[in-house]
Amino acid sequence: MKDFALLIKTLDSTNKTNEKVAALAHYFRTATDDDKVWTIAILSHRRPPRPVNTTLLRNWASELAAIPLWLFEESYHIVGDLAETIALVIPSSKKSTDKSLTQFLREMIALKTAEEEDKKSYLLENWETLNYYERFVFTKLITGGFRIGVSQKLMTRSLSKATGIDEDILAYKLMGNWNPDTISFQQLVLEQNENDMRSKPYPFYLAYAVEDEVEKLGPPESWFAEHKWDGIRAQVIIRNKELFVWSRGEELVTDKYPEFQIFPQIIPDGTVLDGEILPYPNNEIGSFNDLQTRIGRKTVSKALLQKVPVILKAYDLLEWQGKDIRELAFSERREILEELYLKLTEPEQRANAFFSGSHRVLQLSETIDFDSWEEAARERERSREVKSEGLMLKRRDSPYLVGRKKGDWWKWKVDPLTVDAVLTYAMRGHGRRSNLFTDYTFALWDENEAGERELVTFAKAYSGLTDAEFREVDAWIKKNTLERFGPVRSVTPHHVFEIAFEGIAFSKRHKSGVATRFPRILRWRKDKKMEEADSLEDIKKLIP
Repeated sequence: MKDFALLIKTLDSTNKTNEKVAALAHYFRTATDDDKVWTIAILSHRRPPRPVNTTLLRNWASELAAIPLWLFEESYHIVGDLAETIALVIPSSKKSTDKSLTQFLREMIALKTAEEEDKKSYLLENWETLNYYERFVFTKLITGGFRIGVSQKLMTRSLSKATGIDEDILAYKLMGNWNPDTISFQQLVLEQNENDMRSKPYPFYLAYAVEDEVEKLGPPESWFAEHKWDGIRAQVIIRNKELFVWSRGEELVTDKYPEFQIFPQIIPDGTVLDGEILPYPNNEIGSFNDLQTRIGRKTVSKALLQKVPVILKAYDLLEWQGKDIRELAFSERREILEELYLKLTEPEQRANAFFSGSHRVLQLSETIDFDSWEEAARERERSREVKSEGLMLKRRDSPYLVGRKKGDWWKWKVDPLTVDAVLTYAMRGHGRRSNLFTDYTFALWDENEAGERELVTFAKAYSGLTDAEFREVDAWIKKNTLERFGPVRSVTPHHVFEIAFEGIAFSKRHKSGVATRFPRILRWRKDKKMEEADSLEDIKKLIP
């Protein structure tokens, strides 16, 4: 644990990529194989489940620190991070431990099923045997919220430097559903296992947002466009007559989409499709809000399958006839994909299981040819009509690369929807903003049963203002607090902000009756009085 805590301290103390790579590479050369595997797992978000809830952690930490719980809570709200607060308030001890990272993590896994008193004893004992930074890392692992400024790409780069294995090969090896408690470093990184590779997806290729004038991308004839669908990015793999469905978050979700079980019957072995899982109620593309009714469900009922069926909008082909074809130009991959799709949709194929009810479970995301950027812009303006977020721009000769790279793939979203809303609640931020109120709740006007106008909350947002504006709003909040609800403060309704969001849908889960997608602050409307803010009726008119 000492070496791992030192690594995290080093990574946390620099913003320089080369220094992070050097620290990780040194760790991967010197750590034990077991600790290497667990470190890879932690940095790629494969953390063990949280064994103790945060309420108990706060109670036990305040008890060990011999301070009242209210003082611990106030400290927590100021610090903004539970693990850091615990590491700070618990007094230092002369005790120490030589237990490895692997031993700690295996103990945490076993702790999940222990009695509450045993959990308490374990935490108190270990908190007292660790120094400040070790205690911070230990508690981060206990909470299950371990995040550090290391991307998957940076980790594979460091591992490549330590092992001499190509980065792309490592990225592929680390994909999939492996268990750090049962796999060895030799199996995971050093050796080739064909059985394991059967279900593995390829690392996803990601696009950057268009930031400049789109004309600067060059001649239109060098590009394909297609609509950017708002669903779950996925790879569908058919190998050895088996189906594997992977989300972009590297989660195996095959069982959650039983509609796709027909694919091995009709799609040739050795095929990997890249596409978007979309809700398809009433034989048309639905909203992301529709899809959320299926996300996270352990089992999908027949009623839900009928109410919100899904389709796969395929837009790329990564493997064909068992061969990795990512190095082919996008235009060549698309040609093979379109030939496959045409064959599957021939009249004689319609009797097969390719159809579910009256719609195709597999659909093709059509490419859009355009002669000018003005023509592409007009198609982009149609996006909401076809239930997309905008356009994807893909260079015709581009290979399918790994991770996010500038140059070949761009996402060109439509301008966001906006409303003017009133600030009604606030919470402190996190990290460097933990001493400021920067997380806000906003409300719109509505008419109650008595015919009177009242403010009804509809969205939360915590980004979009400058540091100076955040400080100004924070000072105002502290002077205009009405009530406190733990970390939340209600404030005097007064300030109006323009709120932007990517999409909106009706929702029975929210008091406002609407759910917004990716809300954020666009600007502070100091020129508007709160009486001039928009209403729920206004925002509902934006729902397609």
